[in-house]
Amino acid sequence: MDISKIIITIKGAVQGVGFRPFVYRAAMSLNLRGWVRNDCAGLEILTCGERKNLDVFISTVKTDHPPLADIRSIEINEEPVCEIPESFTIMESSSGEIAEVDVTRDVAVCEACLAEMHDPANRRFGHPFINCTDCGPRYTIIKDLPYDRPATTMAEFPLCPECNREYSLPGNRRFHAQPICCPSCGPVLRLIDSGGKDIPGDPVKECAVLLDSGKIVAIKSIGGFHLACRADDENAVALLRQRKNRERKPFAVMMRDLETVKRFASIGIAEISLLTSIERPIVICACKKTEGLAPNIAPGTSTIGIMLPYTPVHYLVFDGGKFDALVMTSGNATDEPIVYNDEEVTARLGGIADAFLTHDRKIYIRNDDSITRVISGNAVMMRRSRGYVPDPLPSPYNVQGGVALGGVLKAQWRWAGSLCVICRNI
Repeated sequence: MDISKIIITIKGAVQGVGFRPFVYRAAMSLNLRGWVRNDCAGLEILTCGERKNLDVFISTVKTDHPPLADIRSIEINEEPVCEIPESFTIMESSSGEIAEVDVTRDVAVCEACLAEMHDPANRRFGHPFINCTDCGPRYTIIKDLPYDRPATTMAEFPLCPECNREYSLPGNRRFHAQPICCPSCGPVLRLIDSGGKDIPGDPVKECAVLLDSGKIVAIKSIGGFHLACRADDENAVALLRQRKNRERKPFAVMMRDLETVKRFASIGIAEISLLTSIERPIVICACKKTEGLAPNIAPGTSTIGIMLPYTPVHYLVFDGGKFDALVMTSGNATDEPIVYNDEEVTARLGGIADAFLTHDRKIYIRNDDSITRVISGNAVMMRRSRGYVPDPLPSPYNVQGGVALGGVLKAQWRWAGSLCVICRNI
């Protein structure tokens, strides 16, 4: 039997996307032995087996990798076969002095998780923090690399026995999914008033009741707080403008589903693709009708910024309310950065919001909503942030190191007052 041994080093967005479980399953299906692990350069694989199986394995890794992964480079080296491992395993991550791995972006909750969340028979029924290897927070909860649960803000939530079983089961969708949790071991939602006191009852249901009655609620999302109110309530929108000190600038609107969007906006294939993408940006759309929306959402314009729900909490709030559209604007006073931590939320937004739907999963890096628009059939990025950041932008120039660019109006990535973009050789 022709046994060979190879080491594969992969760089790019390969952590937090289910790459190690994918490699494990591929290796086991081909009767290969060895290991896979995260390191500060990306991903490292050592595997031994028949040459024909190794060739299939290499092809599979290159072409059939998880959808959230982005391979920037792959290096394959053959080594002498001195010792053959007994099985294939996922090893503990290896750390180093310099991190080269691409941090993975946050993406919208997937359909499989939504189906579980809406299934009364599922143990995660109504769970506001449901996620798996294919969806959920990444960038905003990562504190260090390599990407493992202890290096995220989920470190303070130890896995319960059932979640740990899923985490350890190769065929499970949550195999080595770092942010997973359930109602027994995950973060907890709270609804508090502007003074920081708990509001009795189910947080989501009571939040929906407040919104139904015309109140303004600050809702903690993936990258920070939103300020929300009913999009069909002119008085609520006017009050939000007054409190936020935002006289005429349009508000973004989150709509229950795509059918609701089609009632109010003229959208084509390109807009639908953006609205339903895993990035879930705000999409600037042409208004088809204004009846049913407060006219002061986007005064003096013929367009409206629309997004669809992208966190489990968003879906649960819509499930509990009688509204189909909510103003969902950044949680900040005008000209201030978005609020993202609970320690300052009541102080900074207490004069704007009547209540706060929050939780104890900390946001490590704030990240506002992205804004896009379709022009001549092409998607144009107007603000590149949640869902896209920190994926790198390719440079048309051969640039080494970093380039600091000052923002004209706002800088979504701030460092020493400048917008910093790390460019790679193309």
